[in-house]
Amino acid sequence: MSDNMDDTNMLIGSLSNDLFRVASLSQRGSHQAAQKFLIEAKRWASPLKNHPTPTYISNIVNDISGRTDSDISLESAEQYLMYGILLQNYSLHAK
Repeated sequence: MSDNMDDTNMLIGSLSNDLFRVASLSQRGSHQAAQKFLIEAKRWASPLKNHPTPTYISNIVNDISGRTDSDISLESAEQYLMYGILLQNYSLHAK
């Protein structure tokens, strides 16, 4: 596996983990903590824009990058959870 792929997988895995945290904290009503992890998720998403990824990953990255820092709701939490699962599956199975 190339170093670039390692970097991409690390970024995708980190983004996935933070999106899981945002979803979990949002669903528990911890909006301030969820907001902090959403800001971190956006920090992981930014450099991913410069990495070659499948279209669906790029779409997730662009969506997360375009979110406001306060986009914390139950509806958003469901989407963050779905994104986290898709990103985790990609990261675990990408070769």
